[in-house]
Amino acid sequence: MKARTIRERGSDRVFTILNYTILTLFALTVTYPLLHVLSNSFSSPVAVGGGRVWLWPVEPTLLGYKEVFTYESVWIGFGNSIFYTVVGTLINIVMTVLAGYPLSRSDFYGRQVFMGLFVFTMVFHAGLIPQYMVVKELGMVNTRWALIIPGALTIWNVIITRTYFKTTIPQEMLESAQIDGCSDFKFLLRMVIPLSAPIIAVNALFYAVHHWNAYFNALIYLSKSDLFPLQLFLRQILVLSHITPDMLDQVDDAARRLGMPELLKYTLIVVSTLPLMILYPFIQKHFVKGVMIGSLKG
Repeated sequence: MKARTIRERGSDRVFTILNYTILTLFALTVTYPLLHVLSNSFSSPVAVGGGRVWLWPVEPTLLGYKEVFTYESVWIGFGNSIFYTVVGTLINIVMTVLAGYPLSRSDFYGRQVFMGLFVFTMVFHAGLIPQYMVVKELGMVNTRWALIIPGALTIWNVIITRTYFKTTIPQEMLESAQIDGCSDFKFLLRMVIPLSAPIIAVNALFYAVHHWNAYFNALIYLSKSDLFPLQLFLRQILVLSHITPDMLDQVDDAARRLGMPELLKYTLIVVSTLPLMILYPFIQKHFVKGVMIGSLKG
C-alpha cells in the first residue's frame, strides 16, 4: 500500500513558508558575520584596509596567519589559555561531580540545607572588591591559580548534574551494589561516572568555553604579561587597538602596512575561536543528550 501523504491546507502552507523564511533570515544573520571575519582573515591587507571584503576573500593570502604566529605574545597567550582551559575544566568536573552526586542521594542527611546554601550564592554575590581581597589574602594574585580556583564550581552546573544523577542512576542499582559490599566511593567511580558521559560532556563544554573566553579575571588579578591568556591579548588588539611595532616590522609596503592592523584583528579572532569549533563536533552527541536529560526535573 502506498503511504498516504497529508495535504496541507492553505493556512498551514503559509505558516510553513513563514517559518522557513524567518529561520533562513536568522541563519543568514548568524552566518554572515562569521563568514565575513573568516574571509577578511584570508584576504590581503590592502583589501581589508580598503573595506573591499564583503563575502569572499579578496586577493587570498595567508599573510595574516603568518604574521600572527610570528608574534611571541600570541604563542604565550595560546599556551596559557590551553593550560587554564584544560586544568580548570578538569578541576571543575571533579568538583561538580563530587558536589552533585551527594545532593542526588535521598539518604544524604542535610542535603536540602546544602542545596539552599548553594542556591544562596547564585542570588547574592559579595562583589568584586571582597572577592579580590580574598584572592589576594590567599596569595593567588599574579598566579595561574587566580583564574582557576575562584571559579572551581558553578552552581548551575551542579544543579543539572544532580538532576541527571537523580533521573538516570536508579536507586535499585545503588542498593544492589551495597549488598555486594561496594562502598560509596567505589560505586561513584565504577558505576556512576561511566554512566554519566553525557552530563560530563555538557559540563566539560560549558566550563571549557568559559575558561577559553575568560579575560576579565585575568584583567583584575594578573599584571604579568607572561601569564595573560590569549583573550586578553585579543582584547588589547580589538578594544584598545594596541598593535605593537614588532607585529608590522616585516611589512614594508605602505598600503599593506596600513591594512595590517585590521587583518591581524580578524586573524586573531579566527585563531582564538578555532579550538572550540574543532572540539564541539566530537562531543555534540553527548552534549545534546545531557542537556535534555538534565533538564527533565529539578
